[in-house]
Amino acid sequence: MKQTVLLIDDDEAMRRSTEQALELADFTVQSFASAEAALPLIGPGFTGAVISDIRMPGLDGMSLLERLTLADRDLPVILITGHAEVSLAVEAMRRGAYDFIEKPFAIQPLAAVLRRALDHRALVIENRRLRAVAGQRDDLEARLPGRSPAVIDLRRLVRTLGPSEADALITGPTGAGKEVVAQAMHDLSPRAGRPLIAINCAALPAQLIESELFGHEAGAFPGALRPRFGRFEHARGGTILLDEIGSMPLDLQARLLRVLQDRVITRLGSNDPIALDVRFLATSKADLAQAAVAGTFRQDLLYRLAVATIRVPPLAGRREDIPLLFLQLVREAAARHSVPDRTPEPELLAQLSARDWPGNVRELRNAADRFVLGLDWMEGAGPEAPRLADRVAGFERSVIAGAIAAHRGHLRKVYESLGISRKTLYEKMQKHGLDRRLIVDGDDAEG
Repeated sequence: MKQTVLLIDDDEAMRRSTEQALELADFTVQSFASAEAALPLIGPGFTGAVISDIRMPGLDGMSLLERLTLADRDLPVILITGHAEVSLAVEAMRRGAYDFIEKPFAIQPLAAVLRRALDHRALVIENRRLRAVAGQRDDLEARLPGRSPAVIDLRRLVRTLGPSEADALITGPTGAGKEVVAQAMHDLSPRAGRPLIAINCAALPAQLIESELFGHEAGAFPGALRPRFGRFEHARGGTILLDEIGSMPLDLQARLLRVLQDRVITRLGSNDPIALDVRFLATSKADLAQAAVAGTFRQDLLYRLAVATIRVPPLAGRREDIPLLFLQLVREAAARHSVPDRTPEPELLAQLSARDWPGNVRELRNAADRFVLGLDWMEGAGPEAPRLADRVAGFERSVIAGAIAAHRGHLRKVYESLGISRKTLYEKMQKHGLDRRLIVDGDDAEG
């Protein structure tokens, strides 16, 4: 597993000298002048370590540490500090930093700390992979939370397909979490240490699309003054995510089919084939089978991609997950906005569960942001579905599910807050198919 060290320092001379010294010490280093530039490379699947100066314009080292520990508490972050900032660095250790190095420093102590950090990270990643393969609880439950059968099946499928080399098609409505599934599959794969290159097929400029994907040689077309790697080559050893592949032009679909079959590309203006060691994932909100019948999507490409298909359910198809999901999104939003956490009332959770959420998880996340900021959570929300026939039963089920989530599965508090007897609560839970273990985390449920 290749491990990369991300070095972040706005002092160019310091950054370059440290980068060179670490490379001479046999580390693979990528350096950045700002934390903002490095953030896109860092996530739960990142296999390396981060070294960052504390004092930087924009996102400083302490703020970066907070962002990274929120995303992955086991990510090793080593901070570089001046003599007068040692107390600040000690505070950073309390907040989750792996270690700190005081300026001026020799490269040997930093290298020693870095090797321990990388060994620790390799062990964390391997343990996660083994737990995922074994179907045990892992951070996939935080990324794709829920206790509904649809989400349990989704996580099981991701754990099965993620560590494989199989190409896969991920389908589902806008905002349901297709990109989250793709990132999780990449992070569970042996390619996790290499890049995940996302290509928005709907946003590629038509006149530059081939050059953007396949690259070009100097002189391939007017303005091509020097050779250029395409996005496919940048992903070598990693994963390519073709986002909304249904938007790809038909002529380019034919070239993509050949790439999928042969794992070889040719730059524009060249006849020399380039071997491509990548895995392909694709997402689509459209029904590609219907598109193939209509002639707007190649059927042979669909067959090639759909060897493994993962369907991400809409939020309206797993309403029992909405209270648990909203509570998690509220915690994340409170941390993101640095405001005190708020606990939604059961009535609010019931209202949330009764809505259709056409924007799915993305729309629910926006509602959580508005809630923690004290704004009207319904602002911009989709209209309520007029389900007249089952309104009463659905509302009753939502109220009970919301109360179970709000009281963390403590059934006595639930029936007391609802003003019903214990026996009545059990009867209604049985009637509506409610299981508190499917609404709250089994480890948190109380008797």
